[in-house]
Amino acid sequence: MNEKNSNPSKVIDVRGLYCPEPVFRTKIEMERLSIGESIQIVADDPQSEEDISRWINRNGHELISLDKKNSDLVFIIKKAK
Repeated sequence: MNEKNSNPSKVIDVRGLYCPEPVFRTKIEMERLSIGESIQIVADDPQSEEDISRWINRNGHELISLDKKNSDLVFIIKKAK
């Protein structure tokens, strides 16, 4: 989680959406990426921190960073497979 300068290929804003929608949107967008590319997800549902993190681990991707900015959670995820 130390590659803060990683430039995401795409930014997805899922603010205003609640479980399970942020995870579904993340999954769809990750499927569109090539291995090694990264994506930034911006969510404001507090449950997203656990839900998206669990989804990343279960699917073998890499969480590059997770920043909390006010009520927003900003994930950068690298596609691993």
